[in-house]
Amino acid sequence: MRKVGIAGVGHTKFGRSEVSLVDMLALAALEALDDAGIRTGRRHGVDQVFVASMGAGILNRQSSVASALVDTLNLQPAMAETVENGPASGASAVKLGYMAIASGMCDVALVVGGELMRVVTGWEATDFVATMLHPDAEYAYGLTLPAFAGMFTRLYMDKYGVTEKDLAMVAVKNHEHAMHNPVAHIQLVPSFHAIIEDEDAPVINPYVAEPLRVYDVCPVSDGAAAVVLCAMDLADRFRKKPVRIAGIGQATDTHVVAEREVPTDLLAVRLAAQRAYAMAGLKPEDIDVAELHDAFTILEIAISEEAGLFPKGEGHLAVRRGETRVGGRIPINTSGGLKAKGHPLGATGVSQIVELVRQLRGEAGGRQVEGARHGLAVNFGGFGNNVVATILSKEE
Repeated sequence: MRKVGIAGVGHTKFGRSEVSLVDMLALAALEALDDAGIRTGRRHGVDQVFVASMGAGILNRQSSVASALVDTLNLQPAMAETVENGPASGASAVKLGYMAIASGMCDVALVVGGELMRVVTGWEATDFVATMLHPDAEYAYGLTLPAFAGMFTRLYMDKYGVTEKDLAMVAVKNHEHAMHNPVAHIQLVPSFHAIIEDEDAPVINPYVAEPLRVYDVCPVSDGAAAVVLCAMDLADRFRKKPVRIAGIGQATDTHVVAEREVPTDLLAVRLAAQRAYAMAGLKPEDIDVAELHDAFTILEIAISEEAGLFPKGEGHLAVRRGETRVGGRIPINTSGGLKAKGHPLGATGVSQIVELVRQLRGEAGGRQVEGARHGLAVNFGGFGNNVVATILSKEE
């Protein structure tokens, strides 16, 4: 099986897009192609294009976006597919790109993820995201992702002693990291005192799904991210030395959350991470930097434990000790995470990979993790019912 690397990365600013969905995807793609040293047009060398998007058909009334992107970029006759796997669409598309190259079916694949979500209201976006829930057992009763996250958080608090202050510490940390990320949606560092202890905190930071508050929840974002994947035996064709995809793991859990034996366990995260470590020949202690799917602050804590970075029930203690900050033992969400960088669903998994590539190349500026060699990304679909974990390694 061929080794696969990432030769180029691109990223639009998350927030509100001023261009169409396909044009936004094209902007990220062009940046990634340029980063890799690939020109569009005749003899471009791109064999396959994957586009990750959960909402293009529903929110933007556009299907077959991969075909449209190939035409826009003049990448014909490249093969094209659109990938939909909920919020894990981005990492799934990267996995498919990896498989296409590793199998020998192609040499170079362009993977782009993106969403134009702010064309609807926040309430409509929440309902759209909830369509990934079980249609009869969950969605029909008005359940949403924030509702599940609120219940999950309460269980975690009762079982492990996590507090609202711990959640606020995650939020403030990720906002601080985002201040060094020019593509982050939210360029603002909230005061810990203001959002959790000040007498005006209930106004500034009201409950969304108790015990989760506004600052515990990611924003609704537009945005796109792109990576150019290549066979490592062709690395000398590209402008920069590719970062190797060392391991990929994926797993599913029950669709109906209530059917899980232990509701505070995220088994799909655990299995996906274990499979990625096994493929990479690495252990959790080898990871230098991680991008974890913090659509809600509790998920950063829970995923960090299931991925083996901390013992079960001790992720919040690591946050208290400052271990997850840049400069700490294992910096998490140096990009700002979904919490501050933003969460355009189909873009998120690709965006996590872009951040890790920049960290391993030493291109992360004020949020750089010094000496980083191995990075872990966990892209979380549904409420943990479809999860993809990816490990990147810097080639010496």
